[in-house]
Amino acid sequence: MTETSGADVGYVKISGESDFPAWAPRDEVALFFHETMKPYNDELEDVHSALDYALVPGRGQGGFLMLVHEQEKLLGALLMLRTGMGGYIPEHILLFVSVLPETRGRGIGGELIKRSIAECDGHVKLHVEYDNPARRLYERLGFTSDYAEMRFTNS
Repeated sequence: MTETSGADVGYVKISGESDFPAWAPRDEVALFFHETMKPYNDELEDVHSALDYALVPGRGQGGFLMLVHEQEKLLGALLMLRTGMGGYIPEHILLFVSVLPETRGRGIGGELIKRSIAECDGHVKLHVEYDNPARRLYERLGFTSDYAEMRFTNS
């Protein structure tokens, strides 16, 4: 666990299961993502799987979780995954990022993303719904839309 501070808030980088601070246990962080990302949220079980991918050795390619807090109150969280595929797709995928709805507009999400990108050793990609208002933030931070994602779902 690595702790740094900004003007009013602190940032904690979590790289493994044992790094969760007492004020933000894993289950509460998973629930935070699930609840604060609505209506673009994932199922709670899928959030836990993503945390496993990033933080549990042998479960995925690794990654990290970045938390932002004010006096140990969780304000925001970001989950960055390693893809293990540098060279042909970006080395990292910003999977989840969210801040408490009542703190939006204070620059917390933007700073959280900037600090997390600075921790990455390669390119970063993310997926965002076209109608998600956060898309404008990502564009201001330098993200561009290079490809259209297409999916085939087996039934």
